[in-house]
Amino acid sequence: MNLLHPKKLLLSKWTATRPQAKEKHFLVTRVISAAPSPGLTQATLAVEAVEIEAAMSKRSQRIAWRELQDPSQWRQGWL
Repeated sequence: MNLLHPKKLLLSKWTATRPQAKEKHFLVTRVISAAPSPGLTQATLAVEAVEIEAAMSKRSQRIAWRELQDPSQWRQGWL
């Protein structure tokens, strides 16, 4: 399993292992945190999802950030 720290997700590059519609390379453009609950500061909010953008088509989609840890779907970097 990939060791991936949620704070380092923004602007990270990913390669889909099974490209669809010729979209293979992606960039994390937004990190989405869970709704704040009482007592939590902005620095301690849990990451819920990420928005990734296809490098070729610029199409964006939202996925759970932990999906990026699945080596059968994603590889870190542009390969």
